[in-house]
Amino acid sequence: MRKEELIEKIKLIMLITTLLLIIAPYAYAQDEDNKYHLKEIVVVGTKSPSSVQETPSSIGAFDMEMIEDAGINLIGDLAGYVPNINMVEFSERILSQPYFRGIGSGPNNPAVTTYLDGVPQLHGYSANIGIIDVDQAEFMRGAQGMLYGRNTVGGVIHILSRRPNLAKWEYSMEGEYGSYDLAQGKFRLSGPLVKEKLGVSLAAGYSSRDGYSDNDVTGNDIDSREDLYTKLQMEWLPSDDLSARFIMFYEQDRDGDYALHDLTSLRLNPFHGQRDYEGYLDRDIFAPTLILDYHGEKIDFASISGLVKWETDGATDLDYTPYPLMLRNSEMRNVQLSQEFQWRSAEDHSIMLNENMKLTWQAGILFFEQDYKETSVNDINNPKLPFMLRQTSPVARLEDKGIGAYAKTTLSAWDLWDMALGLRIDHEEKDADLSTFYTPALPGYDPVYLNSDRDFTELSPQVSIARHLTKGKMIYGSISRGYRAGGFNPASPPGKEDYDEETSWNYETGIKTSWLEDHLRVNMALFHIMWDHMQLNLPYGQTYFIDNAGDAESSGVELEFTARPLVNWDIFGSLGYNRTRFGSGSTSIRTGADGVNSEIGVGGNDLIYAPEFTANAGTRYSWHIRPDSTVFIQAEVTGTGEYFYNTANTESQGSCWIASIRAGYENSNWFAEVWAKNLFDKEYIPVAFEFPNGQSGFVGENGAPRTIGIRAGLNF
Repeated sequence: MRKEELIEKIKLIMLITTLLLIIAPYAYAQDEDNKYHLKEIVVVGTKSPSSVQETPSSIGAFDMEMIEDAGINLIGDLAGYVPNINMVEFSERILSQPYFRGIGSGPNNPAVTTYLDGVPQLHGYSANIGIIDVDQAEFMRGAQGMLYGRNTVGGVIHILSRRPNLAKWEYSMEGEYGSYDLAQGKFRLSGPLVKEKLGVSLAAGYSSRDGYSDNDVTGNDIDSREDLYTKLQMEWLPSDDLSARFIMFYEQDRDGDYALHDLTSLRLNPFHGQRDYEGYLDRDIFAPTLILDYHGEKIDFASISGLVKWETDGATDLDYTPYPLMLRNSEMRNVQLSQEFQWRSAEDHSIMLNENMKLTWQAGILFFEQDYKETSVNDINNPKLPFMLRQTSPVARLEDKGIGAYAKTTLSAWDLWDMALGLRIDHEEKDADLSTFYTPALPGYDPVYLNSDRDFTELSPQVSIARHLTKGKMIYGSISRGYRAGGFNPASPPGKEDYDEETSWNYETGIKTSWLEDHLRVNMALFHIMWDHMQLNLPYGQTYFIDNAGDAESSGVELEFTARPLVNWDIFGSLGYNRTRFGSGSTSIRTGADGVNSEIGVGGNDLIYAPEFTANAGTRYSWHIRPDSTVFIQAEVTGTGEYFYNTANTESQGSCWIASIRAGYENSNWFAEVWAKNLFDKEYIPVAFEFPNGQSGFVGENGAPRTIGIRAGLNF
């Protein structure tokens, strides 16, 4: 998109936003008896629960009602509602990785870590899972190193499960059918085994659809999806001060192949590819969690114990052509254990310094261990050889152990100022056993073996200050340091088997405001980030590896607003602008048309998958046709600016706008709705990477086309 067109788009968004904000006070003035204010959302990702509007940080938070109203089925589907977040959309959901404010990476060493009920997903392959029985989702932008330590240099995604009902039994179920034979179903049963003391809930879901892309060789679709997921919970309250909660989550995915094809061909003929082999990817996740909470007179305590075990098996036509040139089979296994203890001053027991000043504090310690195994085999038909060459790349085992401890104190003065200071220390030890070899052995194809270990120790400080202006209005500023651990690549070019840690300094200032007796909220933030030894996830032949590129910067502004001018009318939106640049002297690896990797300078180039802007605007309006019956309509549009696929900035996805709509009927016992996503069938290619085969030197995938469907459910 040309700069002039971009400016016009932003002007249009600002005009629409201004009109909506003008309408809001007028509508409110006509409804003086309206007692329905915007909901207060208490975020727990800060490890000391506080209202979003009272937290000096950029957080996008969504409660259960918002998630259900928007028909969200995957964690990544929420990203479009948050400014300066780009969730790279991949046909294989395990590779759909988030980029916050220009920073992201591959799954082996994420820059943004997802926490499920307080348990870190140390590997990205277990992060993008199905939404079921979820109470709240929080997107914390900016470095969260002080509270979370490693691999939160871009931010944190925090997902909370809905608690069992301890007062009464409730039941819900829903079904959905749509384009491409989409079929989905969910149910939930929850209630007390011992009233107000012991509760249980069971939720399960199933989803399947045909692929969006066709294989022109066979006529079959390529990228189908099928998944089954369940969540069992039990909560025990032995006393008013103590609770114990057990959560067990299981997900089984049975997906088709990647929809990758030559980039130029996709632009001319979307949703088509050519494969002599149609692959698959299976994923299984098993994740039990135990949470203990104690609320004492002076100190609150929490313990979070988590096991995450996942495995994938897959095969793919790795040359993405109709010729039998290369076939890849891979198996990956990962087991992680984590244990976190948290302490904080009780909500109403601060340390009083005098009548105008008080201190609150929090502290914690985390232990974790991870064991990752991978075996991948490429069968290569090289025209220069009279036999098939088998490349085993890699056979890898990566072990990771770490400990982190933090402490934070907040001084509140005259009920006007909040000044916080925190520090965390992390220590991590990594061991690698890697090998790559060919069968049969050939001259020039020497095997590579590596058995090595490294350790990393980092400090992550944070300081913030907030000034409460009047009721519902606050300005703040913060400085924080982010840290991403170094490590080892399962497969990489010679000499790139390991990589160093990445660090960043994050500067942010913002304002959070509430107007019209909390019928309107408008928040804004400005940020600047400076990275040292930035890690990049770069293509290497038929896989990826992590390399340190050098220095980089990111600056931007974010605006978020929500309004409820009437009890039955909600308006929401966000706008983010992000300017990213590699520093002078930064380098990257680029794959040429001949398949040879070479080092290039990228100083002054944009970071990959970092849109120039993101935008979202929507509204939901309801008509109460009876006291307990409502007809509703919800419409929204999401925009993403241009971003580059590669560090050389030679190929990009232009600005893209996606509209969605849903309408229906609901009452206290049942609902029914119709919906349409990508309403105007916008064609776009959200992900692509350099690949020597094909006319463009890139392969990519089309984003989801227009889909329509119906959804209905019961609640008792």
